[in-house]
Amino acid sequence: MHIYSDVVWYFDQLYTSLISFLLLLSSVILPNGNFEEGPKPSNLKETVVIGKYSLPKWEIKGMIEYISGGLEPGSFYYAVPRESHAVKLGNEGSISQILALKPGSIYVFTFGSTKTCAQDEVLRVSVGPYWGELPLNTLYSSNGGDTYAWAFRATSKLAKVTFHNPGIQEDPTCGPLLDAIAIKEIIPPLATRDNLVKNGDFECGPHLFKNFSTGVLLPPQQQDLVSPLPGWIIESLKAVRYIDRKHFNVPSENAAIELVAGRESVIAQILRTTPNKFYNIIFTVGDAKNGCHGSMMVKAFAGAETLTVQFISQGKGGFKTSSFKFKATGNRTRITFFSGFYHTNLDNYGHLCGPVLDQVRVVPVV
Repeated sequence: MHIYSDVVWYFDQLYTSLISFLLLLSSVILPNGNFEEGPKPSNLKETVVIGKYSLPKWEIKGMIEYISGGLEPGSFYYAVPRESHAVKLGNEGSISQILALKPGSIYVFTFGSTKTCAQDEVLRVSVGPYWGELPLNTLYSSNGGDTYAWAFRATSKLAKVTFHNPGIQEDPTCGPLLDAIAIKEIIPPLATRDNLVKNGDFECGPHLFKNFSTGVLLPPQQQDLVSPLPGWIIESLKAVRYIDRKHFNVPSENAAIELVAGRESVIAQILRTTPNKFYNIIFTVGDAKNGCHGSMMVKAFAGAETLTVQFISQGKGGFKTSSFKFKATGNRTRITFFSGFYHTNLDNYGHLCGPVLDQVRVVPVV
């Protein structure tokens, strides 16, 4: 019986890999990445999944619970914002799936994840030699709708992705909730003569869920070698948020960045410059029309120059463009942006928010 289940799982994984390869031409939900295809009732003990291959399209280890949105046995309530079902990773619990990839290409995962207990929780994501740990101790939205991105560079044609809870909590059932997982292949943007900034309009980024979005949190790049926001470094202690026009106000085109954690929310980029040459840096600051209001402040650094931009938000989606001139002192110049203040939503103090940054350009002074 065990050999039969292994063979079935092997061919299931080959099918999953084939589908993922065909669909990775654009961003897609992983096979059963929304967990709407659940275990058979015989493979469930209340909410706990029994059996290594009982969760369709996934291999599981440790304690994994299959969660339906709402009130669960034991009087626990779980918010599942996207569709109806999710999985919870207990202590040392993990789920894995084999993916077909293009070696050398950069991919970004987008996944809905939130903590379920009062203790600090960590979600570890790994593909091949790459891995990253996302601390979930900060809740950026109070409705369980936090969404994260994590990027890696493929080193082989087939690789196993694993989402793992490495924590050891007093309650073994505590752990991150996963309710949707998507993947997107990224083509790295290039600088141009008209703009030395790569991806200055932020149009190149992780997958955005269409039917539900509180934005995508880009975690600090403390250990990760590949940024989920191509061209940019997430330098901060806390995340920044990638937002889309469908669910937020965006100054230009389809995407922008929201600096949601004050001075702990920082993005930067290193530009190729000519020593002693002057450049203009131009950027747009505004609000996301998401209830974030009050006096906002964005600080911009380029070389030895600094500009502080004040913006009074009415929460209605306004914006303004600012610029300043700087002199390059070397072949590389760092530009940096961060928010000077901390903000929360006017109607929900558990929802962190902040000023929006978009349309970043650096051009030589003629």
